[in-house]
Amino acid sequence: MNMIVRSSILAMVLLIGAATPAWGLPVFTGADVFELEWITDIDVAANGDRILYVRAGYDIMTDGTRTTLWVIDADGANAKPLIADAGSISGPQFSPQGDRIAFIASTDAGARLRMLWLASGETTTVAQLAAPPQSLAFSADGKQLAFLMRVAEKPEPFVAPDEPPKGATWAAQPKVIERLLYRGDGSGYAEPGETQVFVVPSDGGTPRQLTSGGHPHFGTPVWAEDGRAIVVAGNHRADWEYESADSSLYRIDVATGETRALTDRYGPEYAPKLSPDGRQLAYLGYDDDRRSNIDAAVYLMDLASGNTRRLSPPLEGGVDDVRFARDGKRLFVQYDAEGDTRIASLNLAGRITDHIEGAGGLDLTRPYSGAQFDLGADVLAYTKASATRPADLAVWRGRGEPRQLTHVNDDLLGGRELGAIEEIWFESPADGARIQGWIVKPPGFDAGKRYPMVLEIHGGPHTNYGARFAAEIQLYAAAGYVVVYANPRGSTSYGEAFANKIDKNYPSQDYDDLMGAVDAVVAKGYIDTRNLFVTGGSGGGALTAWIVGKTNRFRAAASAKPVINWTSFMLTSDIGSMIDDRWFADAPWLNTAEYLRRSPLSLVGSVSTPTMLITGENDYRTPISESEQYYQALKIRGVDTMLVRVADASHDISARPSQLISKVAHILAWFERYRVKD
Repeated sequence: MNMIVRSSILAMVLLIGAATPAWGLPVFTGADVFELEWITDIDVAANGDRILYVRAGYDIMTDGTRTTLWVIDADGANAKPLIADAGSISGPQFSPQGDRIAFIASTDAGARLRMLWLASGETTTVAQLAAPPQSLAFSADGKQLAFLMRVAEKPEPFVAPDEPPKGATWAAQPKVIERLLYRGDGSGYAEPGETQVFVVPSDGGTPRQLTSGGHPHFGTPVWAEDGRAIVVAGNHRADWEYESADSSLYRIDVATGETRALTDRYGPEYAPKLSPDGRQLAYLGYDDDRRSNIDAAVYLMDLASGNTRRLSPPLEGGVDDVRFARDGKRLFVQYDAEGDTRIASLNLAGRITDHIEGAGGLDLTRPYSGAQFDLGADVLAYTKASATRPADLAVWRGRGEPRQLTHVNDDLLGGRELGAIEEIWFESPADGARIQGWIVKPPGFDAGKRYPMVLEIHGGPHTNYGARFAAEIQLYAAAGYVVVYANPRGSTSYGEAFANKIDKNYPSQDYDDLMGAVDAVVAKGYIDTRNLFVTGGSGGGALTAWIVGKTNRFRAAASAKPVINWTSFMLTSDIGSMIDDRWFADAPWLNTAEYLRRSPLSLVGSVSTPTMLITGENDYRTPISESEQYYQALKIRGVDTMLVRVADASHDISARPSQLISKVAHILAWFERYRVKD
């Protein structure tokens, strides 16, 4: 069949849907992506009787995300929508008294801070703002709201431009850049200004700016019980752009704006939480020793004395979030272990007790970690992950098993035959280290047959995959491929030592771990070894390019948004200035040979595998110039290659549903081009 025609048919099958196969239910298709939903932005009322959540999904007409604000009783009854068709809804918060809900509504016309009065069902605008607000927080009496918002600055122009004659059309003025961190992936070129702290009366009024200056603040502000002060994370160093990870906690007087630092060690301190009695402050942080991965721990500060101690023991993946229990005698933390996100309690002696496994489900594209939880009275609500569904809402009441309250994808995925997921452990051929991985089998799998296989590699590299629903993985499986993914050394959730096996040495033996995953699945006897394929994104894209420079065992490869040349990456990426002494010992001009040795570009002379590059044209994390270098090098060498440029896309080339579908369709079409047929 003509290749263009065959690829078009494949893409059409992904988009429109496949016929029901012989084994029963239809498989998951690209068209189904538009029907996926997930739960996010959960908030539990202080008395624990109700839970707010945002029900999010895709909109086929706008190729974007639609959101609806819902409320449900903690026992699962009376689920109902509260706000719809108000633009993008985020950050809902019950007032401490439970009579109102504050939320952010963003539309093309701008962002507004809104209030829903539960007794009447009416909504009012608290404030029309110049920029989108972030991280709403009620004061204890419910009378004030704190939030963060970026404040633009207007510096004097470097040169005074001439004025064009009336009616003339001149070129735009040049963009003058002097900052180190001058652009961000997904946010574009930075305008002068930083994120500051504001307060506003909760029944409406004029927001009052509490902080100022050229220093950023982030996270959710925390009110003192008496409403006279706010604690927030920020970085007030004069050289904060060069030491962006060295954040501290600051106490801000609400009346005067007077600010003083509560912490001062070298390393980040963030995510503050106040104890119910107002005497202690819990927060996350770590001592920064410039390793590429350092796990965060829980610290506890006595506010009267300022004395601080580390509370949490070493955990497999560090702590992602922390909350005080209602009695103040323990905290709840979220952390990753062996590719799973868990929620545990932590008593004041530092003893940890696991309560919940399988939190997450917020990344629909690939099986990454990431979850949310919140507490109210004796109710813990969280986003629940599973191998067959994106995030649902679940609760735990302090005893017994958690209970799932929503099933927002059962109407769709209950009628689809998904690829079954099997966990595997194997020894790395490098040194015998135990490595965890997963196999996803095609719908209708028959162990007596031979299947093509895709090795799919996560990015980061300090992240982790798990047994979580992932649309891209399911689409590969639905197309008839066995998919294997693993957490090679460098992955989180196995302890700092495992993650730092690649410290100042990435890529390295993570390559061997991934080859071990391939060997472990091939040994099961149902893989067509003539048809092995490899793909991955970001750090996984870099490893894909590294792999095809090391071996020719794969029929074809698809490297998404890779790093190809560590020197050019450091000097063009929005995070490049943060890696020279974390991922390397020196800057590239001090150790050119080491940067080249660890670059896939150094192996291009050994590549014979047909390799596709796919990257967003607005990617500032791993700029498209990385892919262009590799594409040009392979072309010069005569290796089959293709460069797929995703228009209007940043590093997240699957951010919009049509982009997710298109990404998978292009990769599968590339693999089909080189797949050996019987």
